[in-house]
Amino acid sequence: MDASELHDAVRTANDTALSRLGSSKSLYADTGGEMDPDPVLVAAADAEYAAAETFAAWADTEPHADAQAAFATTASEERDHYDAVRGELDAHEPASDDASAMHTHLRGLDTTAARLGGLLGRILATEKSKEQFTGFFVGQADPQTAQLFRDLKGDLDDQLERTLDLLDAVCAADDDWQTASDAADAAIQAAYDEYTAQLESMGVNPKPVC
Repeated sequence: MDASELHDAVRTANDTALSRLGSSKSLYADTGGEMDPDPVLVAAADAEYAAAETFAAWADTEPHADAQAAFATTASEERDHYDAVRGELDAHEPASDDASAMHTHLRGLDTTAARLGGLLGRILATEKSKEQFTGFFVGQADPQTAQLFRDLKGDLDDQLERTLDLLDAVCAADDDWQTASDAADAAIQAAYDEYTAQLESMGVNPKPVC
């Protein structure tokens, strides 16, 4: 296996979950049903802050030099993302319990292959949320904020490229690829399970109605 094949396999295996995470119900779940600009921006800021904290912690404990540098770069990007979103709010105080289910999973990963796989899963899931944030502000006739989220999504392309390159460098055996695959699947599943639980707690069916 190589990184491109892993990317395709994870995307295919999680197609249903990713599709639903990319629906408007996902934003509804993230905001607790408060579909107004400020709650949406708060949800986005919380997510960016949690990501910055996760990847900074990885960078502090990662023994593989190239992966450590990549995690530090990603943490810096996510901190910039947080600052950019926070700038759209009058004020924002990160929640004391900032970790989503996905970030709780990611923070428990302690090998390089698992972390890279988890990062791949996080990127695939986050691509979907960025599309929803962009679409929301397009619908609000706020092109400036919509463009902000397009720009944030653009950074995910660089993160994906770094992650795939490192996976090819780090995964030397079948067990490494399996570890990365399992971590990626689990990251997406954690996000999906939380999405499902949030909607069900609000009396909303998480599955699309045909």
